[in-house]
Amino acid sequence: MDIIRFHCVGDDYGSLSNSAPYPISLESKMWYTAEHFFQAQKFHDLQVQKQILLTRSVTDMLWIANNPKLRVRRDWDVLKLNFMRTAVRAKFTQIPSLKKLLLNTADAVLIDHDADDDYWSDGGDGNGRNMLGVVLMEVRDELRAREQDSSESPNEKVHPKGKHRP
Repeated sequence: MDIIRFHCVGDDYGSLSNSAPYPISLESKMWYTAEHFFQAQKFHDLQVQKQILLTRSVTDMLWIANNPKLRVRRDWDVLKLNFMRTAVRAKFTQIPSLKKLLLNTADAVLIDHDADDDYWSDGGDGNGRNMLGVVLMEVRDELRAREQDSSESPNEKVHPKGKHRP
């Protein structure tokens, strides 16, 4: 089984990182990166969301989003995975070259390799949950299924048991 490790934007497959500089459109706004959208969702405070939206630098944006003086929404731990799915899905459906990159990973296991994060990444030693990698693989499977569905003739569908039906 192939394994693709990524984290730093400038590395091979660094485009898989949420911090890679690919703007996405969500909630009628253009976000500099998927990470910008994701981090903004931590807050109900619209001023904080706007500040994150308008901060171009990922480093500066993360400094804002991780400010301990700001109040993170109470339901964040329950919702964060779905917000990540939304951000990743938007990125890889809106940017054709990234969609192609993700699909070209075939069935490789995607691992965000980062010693500083054991939830979204592998924790650097493989013991982390690698949830970003899991979400990327889910989105890859969704994209693959959509491509397969769209390649079938609209008048002819293939039954799961291989039989054709009109």
